[in-house]
Amino acid sequence: MELDKLTLQEEEAMLSIWQLQGGFIKEILDNLKGEPVPYTTLASTVKNLVKKGYVKPVSYANAKRYEPVISEEEYKGRYMNSFVGDYFRNSYKEMVSFFVKEEKLSEDELKEIMDMIKRGKS
Repeated sequence: MELDKLTLQEEEAMLSIWQLQGGFIKEILDNLKGEPVPYTTLASTVKNLVKKGYVKPVSYANAKRYEPVISEEEYKGRYMNSFVGDYFRNSYKEMVSFFVKEEKLSEDELKEIMDMIKRGKS
């Protein structure tokens, strides 16, 4: 199933929903990071997430609780590949070298990544 990419606002709402493992609008709102968002704005964002297939509403009396349909790991996996494709010509090596040049990755972090790769292959 192909899901539409999330907007930044939708992604922030999803992060809150994933952390809570689902919640009512008020709970999601209280858990959001950053600038406060109006309740109605969040409600409309969550409706978009339902339309896009990321969350499903579950009725409790006269309220709806929103539960994730896709895990955070699954989302990251899908969109990391398109991110690397769009910005680094499908080269993870090019992506890593970009972060090294921009001084976003230290030598120690690179060694840690290399160790993870070696452990994963054994």
